[in-house]
Amino acid sequence: MQGSANLNLMIKAARKAGRSLVKDFREVENLQVSAKGPGDFVSRADREAEKLIKEELLNARPTYGWLGEETGEEEGKDPTRRWIVDPLDGTTNFLHGMPHWAVSIALEHKGEVVAGVIFDAAKDEMFFAEKGFGAFMNETRLRVSGRRSMTEAVFATGVPFGAKNTLPATLRDLARLMPACAGVRRWGAASLDLAYVAAGRYEGYWERELQPWDMAAGLVIVKEAGGFVSAVREDREIFESGSVVATNAEMFEPLTKILRKPE
Repeated sequence: MQGSANLNLMIKAARKAGRSLVKDFREVENLQVSAKGPGDFVSRADREAEKLIKEELLNARPTYGWLGEETGEEEGKDPTRRWIVDPLDGTTNFLHGMPHWAVSIALEHKGEVVAGVIFDAAKDEMFFAEKGFGAFMNETRLRVSGRRSMTEAVFATGVPFGAKNTLPATLRDLARLMPACAGVRRWGAASLDLAYVAAGRYEGYWERELQPWDMAAGLVIVKEAGGFVSAVREDREIFESGSVVATNAEMFEPLTKILRKPE
């Protein structure tokens, strides 16, 4: 697929950061790791990856705004556009030597995510999409799963850790959903959970207590692959609520019915 100049720039930045991260991943035992909070760690590799991405994107588009996990928010001269970046989603997996982590880059225009890139560098899988032009993984066009039955469906979620507040809600979700479906996975990288919904590997995914950089790129990739995205509560917006549900067309109603069921 021939993407726009912005999408090509995003892919280039993701590959550059991914190459740097793969080198550090091979020497994961030697990483300098500092505690950032309960259950949440940031590595030298994480910070270096964000620096590489930021330089690549802002050198090419100096007027755009910026929202990055490690360096925070910066307003750009162009108030309508900003980059939303997670340089290393799945940090805990990375630090434990598990090859399931990704670089996530999104472009937001007037409050809407219009392009997204999620690069699984360990597996060399580049997921990307641009509004109106479809979603892809490397050279393959993506479509969400065609499964229609809950009993055949596999879902993904995140299990809260450390100081997060949503463990009771997640346990309720699991107790209600697991008897009705073929399985639930918890792989520890929100961006890849969304990418896997777009690729038809999962029928759906939900999670609470997320940040915009966790899910921004994945939202446009799922939508461009024919999927549905929403906040867990239907009266809230995704970024505002910090929650997301992403599914194929057939699973949206049954999954959200379970997640939105009163206590």
